Amino acid sequence: MQRDLDPGHILQVGLGFFAAKALQSAVELELHTVLGAGGMTGPQLGDRLGLHPRGLFDFLDALVALRLLARDGDGPHAVYRNTPETAAFLDKASPRYLGGIFEMASARLYPFWGHLTRALRTGLPQNELREGGPGLFEVIYADEAKLEQFLRGMQGIQLGNFQALADRFDFGRYRTFCDVGGGNGTLAAVVARRHPGVACKTFDLPVVAPVARRHVAAWDADRVEVLEGDFFRDPLPAADVIAMGNILHDWDEQQKLALLRKARAALPPGGVFIAIENVIDDARRENAFGLLMSLNMLIELPGGFDYTGAQFHGWARAAGFQRTEVMPLTGPTSAAIAYA
Repeated sequence: MQRDLDPGHILQVGLGFFAAKALQSAVELELHTVLGAGGMTGPQLGDRLGLHPRGLFDFLDALVALRLLARDGDGPHAVYRNTPETAAFLDKASPRYLGGIFEMASARLYPFWGHLTRALRTGLPQNELREGGPGLFEVIYADEAKLEQFLRGMQGIQLGNFQALADRFDFGRYRTFCDVGGGNGTLAAVVARRHPGVACKTFDLPVVAPVARRHVAAWDADRVEVLEGDFFRDPLPAADVIAMGNILHDWDEQQKLALLRKARAALPPGGVFIAIENVIDDARRENAFGLLMSLNMLIELPGGFDYTGAQFHGWARAAGFQRTEVMPLTGPTSAAIAYA
């Protein structure tokens, strides 16, 4: 019997939902937003957030141990504060807030992932479709509150990537840009502010357009044109650069290829298509987040899956693009870029 084996990693992964749900509850409670005004003791936080004393200190100190809170001192009079990271990313007053994705995870993804084993056995979604209800997008787009939550979640998880793309990709070589399936218009707003010489558009379903107009106005990005349409049914707006952020992974292989062909048809010679996704490494060994996100597509959608750079290259060449590259952005996310 080997005595030097450590089960710590297995335990951490196997019970990882403990930590995930603690963070999701903190976001639901707006704990880090409350702490944006300054440090508070445990009893003060309990009163402010309406928490029962039994679990209060276990909850707060678990977040300290997870490095999701800082604490000055020990015992009941200790003062809890945000860390630099939680102040930046989990305080709703911060422009870098990404808690929307955790709001959606708690309200939607957490219960559905309880049926992963069934999904693996059947190959079928485990959301509302499991009970004969409408699909993911039908549910979200039929309810304004759910739509806003979904779009905030997508903005939160992608904002850093959008900013990295605006910094690293040479938009200055092009005159026009369109984000297809652009949601609330964040990517178009980021590019417009970073590259004032580029005319920017965001294109999504009519139900999304009012949200996008409000959002780009709040970003002081009035130059962004909000266009309405369906990227499967309608021609894509013509532009020198066309992007899709977290769009391709929603669809099966034939639908992915159809979208790439539509993008190629809307681009001029020398134009560029950019997919912002959790592109999986070709050997499928490293990008655990991308692989798990692909399982999330199994949970949520009939045919969606995440993909490798090599797969993207094959589809892009079949759609008529000349060459491709993968540009790392932040964390597990990259820009898969195809040149016409």
